Amino acid sequence: MSYSTKSMTPRRIGFVSTRFSTTDGVSLETEKWANVLRGSGHQLFYFAGVCDRPQDVSYVIPEAHFEHPEIREISDIAYMYSNRPMEVTQRIHKLREFLKQHLYEFIKKFEIEVLIVENALSIPMNIPLGLALTELIAETGIHTIGHHHDFSWERQRFLVNCIKDYLEMSFPPPLPTVQHVVINSVAAAEIARRRGIAALVIPNVMDFDNPPAPPDDYCASIRADLKIDANEYFFLQPTRIVRRKGIEHAIELIKRLGLKARLVISHPSGDEGDDYQEHVRTVAKLFDVNVIFSSDIIGVHRGLTQDGRKIYSLEDIYPFADLVTYPSLLEGFGNAFLESVYFRKPLVVNNYTIYATDIRPKGFKAIEFDGFITDDTVDDVREVLTSPELVQEMTEHNYELAKKFFSYRALQQQLEALLITFFGEGMRP
Repeated sequence: MSYSTKSMTPRRIGFVSTRFSTTDGVSLETEKWANVLRGSGHQLFYFAGVCDRPQDVSYVIPEAHFEHPEIREISDIAYMYSNRPMEVTQRIHKLREFLKQHLYEFIKKFEIEVLIVENALSIPMNIPLGLALTELIAETGIHTIGHHHDFSWERQRFLVNCIKDYLEMSFPPPLPTVQHVVINSVAAAEIARRRGIAALVIPNVMDFDNPPAPPDDYCASIRADLKIDANEYFFLQPTRIVRRKGIEHAIELIKRLGLKARLVISHPSGDEGDDYQEHVRTVAKLFDVNVIFSSDIIGVHRGLTQDGRKIYSLEDIYPFADLVTYPSLLEGFGNAFLESVYFRKPLVVNNYTIYATDIRPKGFKAIEFDGFITDDTVDDVREVLTSPELVQEMTEHNYELAKKFFSYRALQQQLEALLITFFGEGMRP
């Protein structure tokens, strides 16, 4: 859904990232920004290694994707050793120059006035791309919003590396024409402490001014396709299968409830390998809990698998869940939290840092636990599952709070203020 409110001169804006595709949080949040900017009359274009946006507004260079073979080879070495082989330096700079020339061509082709860089200047998944962007911004002075979802210091796998000079230079770059934007207050404090960079906090959002439509006939077969019996509870884990999601806590919760229930995990493991997925399978087997890995039939858009099965969007799935599990140990913000509130679903949430600092203080009501499942957690979940009145009271309260703090309207005001700062114009009457 597009958010419409036109109040300033339209600009030609170029989004840049390693990918704009799949159901990863960065791509989903980018689309929300795009909806708001498009509704304000701006023209949007995309530069990435993989891109599912319309071809006529996209500039796709495979080497921009972090999974391109050359980029992966560089990363494998960069995060394995403390001294960088000279040939790796040469390969990095060859790709940096190649990507920079294509970025110049992207700007020229689409007459870009503003860049919005989604995570490519914060998490060093594609080192040459970050360097290329830094040099281009330094050379052109183009107005840039660095939208940072993750940082290298937040991920253990980046701590040992041989690219400290590049991390200081480009992840993120301390350039005067870059307005840095982070998604939580902890990140703002850390980027200031570690890099001496001031950042604006713009949290993740949902379109709370427009509630979701009720399920249509396409969704009638969801429970059957997910193999959830009529007498089973449907617990939804709407995340990727990575270690920091703490999915074993959701499995333990189901075991301790002693009720018939299935846990549906919506996303694949993604870029962090399959080891944790195998761990989740093992824990589920040990606890004798039914876990459904459903990423083959849950995607960004509806469609069909190669063998003819329905593909559902995540928006199709949410209305059918009895409870959302969100036992994350670490999150940049909490997309799944906002999604659960948007679809008016009760949820169980681990008291991870950003929830404790940026979400919980606003007064949201959720079943919380601190690091491990307790008897109180189990009792609270059982009460929610058997009390529709309690669910309605909790979810309506949460929806109204989110509408105030995490809506498209709030995002539109912040983005428009940024563009006014860039171009020095006032609001149109």
